[in-house]
Amino acid sequence: MSKLKDIRVLTTAAMLVAISIVLGFFKIPITQLIEIRFSFLANAMAGALFGPFVGGLVGALSDLGGYLIKPTGPYFPGFTLTAAVGGVIAGLTLYGHKPSLTRCFFCEFLRMIIANILLNGIFLSMLYGRGFVAVVTSRILKQLVMLPVQTLMLFAAMQLLVRFKSASLVGGSRI
Repeated sequence: MSKLKDIRVLTTAAMLVAISIVLGFFKIPITQLIEIRFSFLANAMAGALFGPFVGGLVGALSDLGGYLIKPTGPYFPGFTLTAAVGGVIAGLTLYGHKPSLTRCFFCEFLRMIIANILLNGIFLSMLYGRGFVAVVTSRILKQLVMLPVQTLMLFAAMQLLVRFKSASLVGGSRI
């Protein structure tokens, strides 16, 4: 919470929220069910730069902002919680550590299990009245296909972040 008193952290987090919202409008469809999305990258960067609290806050605000700008159905707070949890996971796994492919894989694996499969499975089951096992079973294959793709995307983004950090474009972080 004290990090938000630093103007650099606050402005960088706000920019990452905006970037995440904009990235949320872009996707690359692979199949009818599988698509590559990009907004998780900004949320993960917030967690990597400033820790789990700011990462979770950026995730939640990105979800709310994206919904306010372009709603895709009724608002459901569970998905905001899922976005926040994704930022917290990134903060817990990436903050204060040199980014490696293994660390990025671990981050995405945890996010996949906890946020994308378990939490979203619970929330989709609640929303659509389908059994939890049926919802989770249908999501597992998609998540397994996306795990290496998102891991590589996160690793590439983290490498860029390290370059920006060394050029002093992003201050106040521990990367």
